Amino acid sequence: MKKSVVITGLAQGMGREVAKIVASSGWNVAGFDVDGEGIASLGEELRSIGGDHLLEIMDITDRPGILAFRDRVLEKFGSVNTVLSNVGIGFFGPFEEVDLEKALKCLEINVIGASAIFQAFIPSMREQRYGKLIAMSSLVGQVPFPFESIYSASKFAIEGLVLSLRYEVEPFGISVALVEPAQVSTTFAAKIHVLPPEGSPYRERARRFIERDDELIKTAPNPLQASQKIAKLIQADKVKLHNQVDFMSTFFLFLNKFLPRSMRDAILLNHMDIKV
Repeated sequence: MKKSVVITGLAQGMGREVAKIVASSGWNVAGFDVDGEGIASLGEELRSIGGDHLLEIMDITDRPGILAFRDRVLEKFGSVNTVLSNVGIGFFGPFEEVDLEKALKCLEINVIGASAIFQAFIPSMREQRYGKLIAMSSLVGQVPFPFESIYSASKFAIEGLVLSLRYEVEPFGISVALVEPAQVSTTFAAKIHVLPPEGSPYRERARRFIERDDELIKTAPNPLQASQKIAKLIQADKVKLHNQVDFMSTFFLFLNKFLPRSMRDAILLNHMDIKV
């Protein structure tokens, strides 16, 4: 029987590239996204590759829809080997000025969205006594960056979710993994980088942060490079719990583990050009 993967948020970027890579390896691909045009064009690409697929237009916050989607996937493919929770949105701004209603939406999509897709497929994986749950986290899930308090909170939550979940599902043959990139050369950051308004006490430092981040993105891995590493995780028999796709995340996580906080803070503030 061909192996199957479920990927959320696969219409564009890394999710799309991962879907094409695993389809080229003979895997069935199922997934959904709110981007209808992206879903349609990905479907055409997967048909040209030759793999079987089930793609739908759906919002990650539609929890009844996710359960119905799960049923259609299991009916079509029989079983699912791997679930990749890839959908997520960014959030940027000084915490003092954050719109908490928008922050709630970020947490709903990034944290509860991952929870919903995992929860939907765990029962079938538990019964078949194998499966893999992979969550897209971030460097800021362990090393919080200034002006990214809400996004960092969502990724800290993902890390805690997966670390806790691991103890519960591993006895049933289900493995879990976190992917923790620092940056990938996409439009993800550009969509959220908005300067605080004139008169904000945070405006100047935020401006320097954005300019520095834009510089770093130019040398970051492109979606295909990052996706090749994620695809290997999907197809691997055994996976590590923590996985990086770029040098910056590996470097900062190493520093975070071994250096005193004062030194870590100094390196971060200098690296992002926001030292007062």
